[in-house]
Amino acid sequence: MIKIENDKILEIVIQKFTDFLAEKNYRKTQERYAILKLIYTDSRRFDMNLLYKTMNEQNFRVSRATLYNTMQLLLECNLVIKNRFEQNNTFYERAYNNETHHYLVCTNCRTVREYRNAELKFILQNRKIKNFNSTHYNLQIFGICNNCARRFKIKDKQTKLKK
Repeated sequence: MIKIENDKILEIVIQKFTDFLAEKNYRKTQERYAILKLIYTDSRRFDMNLLYKTMNEQNFRVSRATLYNTMQLLLECNLVIKNRFEQNNTFYERAYNNETHHYLVCTNCRTVREYRNAELKFILQNRKIKNFNSTHYNLQIFGICNNCARRFKIKDKQTKLKK
């Protein structure tokens, strides 16, 4: 059942991308479609390094320039969402038929963890915003993760003991 649903989603996004490329008079290259298919066969978020590595592992050699240029096109036609958690921490994820996400971002170690909260999701998705029709949202909560907090406490205790 899930495979059929994923195949249908892939078929829809390929058609949307094809229509977009035709409308803009861009070339419909094998590389662009391979990148799109890879993104839509895996539901995880990714960065450009992971995408490049995965393409190579699947013996589909593309240049980094092709990846970045294709990603710009996918962003422009709303098939990919770009998340910037901090200055140099950018991730992408598929946009079509993808749930909205909540992220917890540690400002110390820069780990990003997806946070699921059904009540929060319900409140945010059902919130009416005057003069605005939202298509999706991304909530980022910044703070210190438990691992870093424990390290800070230990370091703080050691500092006090030395005094």
